[in-house]
Amino acid sequence: MKRILVSLLIATILFSCKKEKTSKDIDFKKGPWRAILEVQDTKKLPFLIEVMEDQTLRIFNAEESIDTDEVVIEGDSIKIKFPVFEGYIAARFIDSMTISGSYIKKSLNRVVPFKATYGAQDRFDIVSKPIYDVTGNWETVFSKDKKEDSYIAKGIFKQQGNIITGTFRTTTGDYRYLEGVINNDTIQLSTFDGAHAFLFTAQVTDSTLNGYFYSGNHWKEPFTAIKNNNYELPSEDSLTFLKENYDAFAFNFPNTEGNIVSLEDEQFKDKVVIVQLMGTWCPNCMDETKYYVDYYNKKNSDVEFVALAFEYARTEEKAFKSIKRWKDKLKVAYPILLAQYGTSDKKKAQEKLPMLNHVLSYPTTIFIDKKGVVRKIHTGFNGPATGEKYINFKNDFESFVNQLLKE
Repeated sequence: MKRILVSLLIATILFSCKKEKTSKDIDFKKGPWRAILEVQDTKKLPFLIEVMEDQTLRIFNAEESIDTDEVVIEGDSIKIKFPVFEGYIAARFIDSMTISGSYIKKSLNRVVPFKATYGAQDRFDIVSKPIYDVTGNWETVFSKDKKEDSYIAKGIFKQQGNIITGTFRTTTGDYRYLEGVINNDTIQLSTFDGAHAFLFTAQVTDSTLNGYFYSGNHWKEPFTAIKNNNYELPSEDSLTFLKENYDAFAFNFPNTEGNIVSLEDEQFKDKVVIVQLMGTWCPNCMDETKYYVDYYNKKNSDVEFVALAFEYARTEEKAFKSIKRWKDKLKVAYPILLAQYGTSDKKKAQEKLPMLNHVLSYPTTIFIDKKGVVRKIHTGFNGPATGEKYINFKNDFESFVNQLLKE
């Protein structure tokens, strides 16, 4: 049914390449817009947009701002494509103050109802004073009553009046920049970055949270949390490792030119090699790649990077197109190889890399010394939304690489 809905929607909303604006095209009114995605349980997932003078967009999530310059307007139709990621918005102007349509991820057959209204500047309505202050760390469990789906997390929040910012860290990465409010004893938090569309709602006491996590309109799960400022997650360096029967990491995958690349190639010989397991659909991978690009541009010549991409694009051609777009947008100079397409399933990924006990997370980073020995595997990524944890990651990364270079 979803596939039919996507096909009908795309068939009825046709967009060509960006063209010169005509008198029949509607102006995208400059200034603030409040967008809404409809998720399950009739819940609304809001995020804020600013339309700039040149008709480009800026999306806001707490301290994050995302510039979006792929905006095509034809008559009363508008298509907004987000940097790096596949997802896009296809909509129509109801009038100069209202846009209505859908947020679409074509490869996953996902369509989420979308609406945006001009002039609103509050993410969530503030209707009452907060009873509690949620600032601090929260020991969290998602899907507690479902053993196969249950996982732990650490909530990290700051509250100023009604406004809350922060994130949830898990063993595989963080939920990036969350922003919202507390009214009385009720929390609402959301984020939208072109790939993630997350909404968290919860009831609060002085020491507990009980609520639900919504991802788009396809996923919902409960979570509970206890306030615990001393809580820490397991070490990210202990979760993924080489199996006993393997003494090395190896791969043979094609690059964007179609050439097969492996660790036996001359470019990696006698070098410290950083292998990044990632996907172009993954916002945490984007955060990590931005840091790695910055480091790579200043790195020692005895360090090399290579990324292995696990893509859910249905064809090899589309997967390579996504990789090339990722490289262009993020200015990635190191090679990105296509390890898998058609699915991002971690069990399938582990089949491609049988020497690993599992692929638990995108991203995962493998540190290999100059002799080809795997020295450390870091699962997940704590991005800039995690604050101090992100700073610690960067310091630890650079310290460990420097240690390997001295050997």
